[in-house]
Amino acid sequence: MEQWKNRVAVVTGASAGIGAAIVKDLVKAGMITVGLARRVERIEALKTDLPAHLQGNLHAMKCDVSKEDEVVKVFASIASKFDGIDVLINNAGIIRQTELINADNSIPIREIIDTNVMGLVFCTREAFKSMEKHGRNSHVVHINSITGQKPICMLEYPSNNMYPPSKYAVTAITEIHRQEFIRSKHHIKVTSVSPGLVNTEIFLPEHREMLAALPILEPEDVSQSVLHILGTPPHVQIHDLTIKPFGETF
Repeated sequence: MEQWKNRVAVVTGASAGIGAAIVKDLVKAGMITVGLARRVERIEALKTDLPAHLQGNLHAMKCDVSKEDEVVKVFASIASKFDGIDVLINNAGIIRQTELINADNSIPIREIIDTNVMGLVFCTREAFKSMEKHGRNSHVVHINSITGQKPICMLEYPSNNMYPPSKYAVTAITEIHRQEFIRSKHHIKVTSVSPGLVNTEIFLPEHREMLAALPILEPEDVSQSVLHILGTPPHVQIHDLTIKPFGETF
């Protein structure tokens, strides 16, 4: 991680779970880190978990990644204030309670797509403007899911509805980004990280019984893998990393 010391990282969905773990680990690794979330006060609270001399390297900014105008404004502000963006961690993601066949479910369906897919696309697009301008080695990491590789169907639990399709999209987008970054002639890596079950707030209350009975990862497990990915030398690109809790049966 020495190559990223004093460089700038942006993490979406940074107020809790995987995003919060990544934010703290990046700051501890020496990066100037900007956490984006709707609940910006929760990012500010993360400073208490950091050594006093590093707390000033964590910056919280309010942004709903499902709103394109907010994404454009906040990334322009970050690029201007911090002299460019070097690492982007697309972590923001949501699940909503519905089924694809339910009547009048347009709002939850669109919320999932706007956050998990369009938010990721727009954040990467805006970060690329900065990466292209400064021309330094850069890295984009998409926090994906094993449901982006294979839908998990358990009929006794609530439907995952649009969540797996949104993560399938991230799998495809990762390859498109890889190709586009190569064509751009800039040294920008992209990696998809696909965890199995992770103990975060993303799950609905109805899922809690299931989680209690299954092997599960902690957010810090995923964060440490992200540090490993970022720590690879310039000629190494981890394209897709799958992380499962030991004993996971699907």
